[in-house]
Amino acid sequence: MEKIEYPSWKLDGKTALVTGSSKGIGKWIALGLAEKGADVIVVARHMNEVQEVAKQIKEMGRKALPIEADVTDLPSVKDMIKKSIETFGKIDILVNNAGTNVRKIFLDTTEEDYELVTNVNFKAVFFTSQYVAKEMVKRGEGGKIINVGSAGGLLLRPGIPNSIYSGTKGGVLMFTKSFAEELAKYKINVNNIAPGYFATPLAVDRLGNPEIKKTIMDFTPLKTVGGPKDAIGVAVFLASDASDFITGQTVYVDGGRTVL
Repeated sequence: MEKIEYPSWKLDGKTALVTGSSKGIGKWIALGLAEKGADVIVVARHMNEVQEVAKQIKEMGRKALPIEADVTDLPSVKDMIKKSIETFGKIDILVNNAGTNVRKIFLDTTEEDYELVTNVNFKAVFFTSQYVAKEMVKRGEGGKIINVGSAGGLLLRPGIPNSIYSGTKGGVLMFTKSFAEELAKYKINVNNIAPGYFATPLAVDRLGNPEIKKTIMDFTPLKTVGGPKDAIGVAVFLASDASDFITGQTVYVDGGRTVL
């Protein structure tokens, strides 16, 4: 009889670091990983917000470490990782979720706008991944790096000013492939979640406008926006051993938006 090894979506004994996890998709992913058994390092720029998420994780019976950090500042990133290793001894899962956007048309975009978006969406992903990967390599037991890109890294829609944002998210897609190839020999999987429209603080202005929301729904085959379980499901899959043979891939979680 053929012996089949069935995958597990459990994360017991794993430690996950999630950037930008005080609200929205990052918060949902942090809570979702904890619900499946992981201890979680909750990172954002405001301690009161990460403490609240850490409290919810502890109420699940998991360990949580709230850290106030600016992921665009490399000394702050190094300190964040140092504290994480000192507390848990390892980082098994990294979720690069921190992101931002400035909705201005290309002709009105300033250097300050450019630096803000590229520093958060691009520079922070590169160096946070690099620093955490070094710890994973040193430990020698592999790991999972999950980037949070965007459907906007693949497509544009008329009238939606996203030049810098889309550029950075397209870059994250290629970062994912590049990191995956280089880190494969260390058994570190690198994948990218590309959300469409989710009911998050970053999208509240657009989803709150009936005309804009109608346009969004017209370009979304499933005719709805994403919620917590939609973000959690794919993140847990990519963090678990169920995805051990998947690396360098982008998973579009967008209600079919990128189909059109």
